[in-house]
Amino acid sequence: MKAMLTEDLDQRIRAFQESRVLLTAIELDLFEALGGGAAAADVAGRLGTDPRATEMLLNALAGLALVESRDGIFRNTPETAQYFTRRSPDDVRLAMMHTVHLWQTWSTLTECVRTGTTQGRLSGGGGDWTGAFIAAMHANASRRAASVVEAVDGTGVRKMLDVGGGSGAYSIAFAQANPALHAEILDVGDVVPIARGHIDEAGLADRVVAREGDLRTSDFGTGFDLVLISAICHMLDPDENRALLARSYSALGAGGRIAISDFILDPDRSGPRQATLFALNMLVGTRRGNTYTEEEYASWLREAGFGAIRRVALPGPAHLMIGSRPIHSRDT
Repeated sequence: MKAMLTEDLDQRIRAFQESRVLLTAIELDLFEALGGGAAAADVAGRLGTDPRATEMLLNALAGLALVESRDGIFRNTPETAQYFTRRSPDDVRLAMMHTVHLWQTWSTLTECVRTGTTQGRLSGGGGDWTGAFIAAMHANASRRAASVVEAVDGTGVRKMLDVGGGSGAYSIAFAQANPALHAEILDVGDVVPIARGHIDEAGLADRVVAREGDLRTSDFGTGFDLVLISAICHMLDPDENRALLARSYSALGAGGRIAISDFILDPDRSGPRQATLFALNMLVGTRRGNTYTEEEYASWLREAGFGAIRRVALPGPAHLMIGSRPIHSRDT
């Protein structure tokens, strides 16, 4: 008789079911539709969904302790009300829609492994995808910004370039920490208005600007004290990263620094866990993206001309690689 699967392995195989229940509720905006409490038929009426299927979904959410159920009335838990309803200042539904979109790309993983590249929308698509993606990146960057600013130490920085800076969360944080710092965000056209909205909200339009550009081809400018490249290198292949770091070197003044924030693989590429999973996220979502080791980053930085290269560990899955353009560099 064949041995039965272990309970742990069986649960891992079935883990997608709980995830799909919550993602469907987020996609439908079900937690908002619950309001202060509602019967399944009322929720279905608000959402335009099938009443029977809506009740089944609500019952599953109750079984997962994501809603409360009593006498046929369903209510949000304190947690779902906090994170998935519009009246809450902590509402992250838009950011979570990025994960909803990832479900579609991750569903192509088998074919991606067969063919070696993405089968669908490439990372950086427009419309609803962009809004959700930037919202997700903004939430993550806002949590990490203070530790990145502290680790990089922008006290002496006067001019900063934020390559692919998205919402501007990092540039805003650096500018808030240093009143003398001026930051320039370079990103694609449909992201720039989002960044400008966050910059205006922070009251920093006089010191932080966002301009449209392509990180592969656009002119970076020159004379920067700091180039920040956060959550970008994993979208590119090794040759593209070499070119990006060489162009960043040219954009820096003598003594300027580069700071790369990204997942960093162990030397044997089998860990950390989140970095290995994110490599697959790049397989399904980009043409040639990947996650890379510390030595790969260090070698690219050395090739570009950087010295004083070091890795800085930060809380969470992403770390920093920092390098400096020598004061007496090969181009001066």
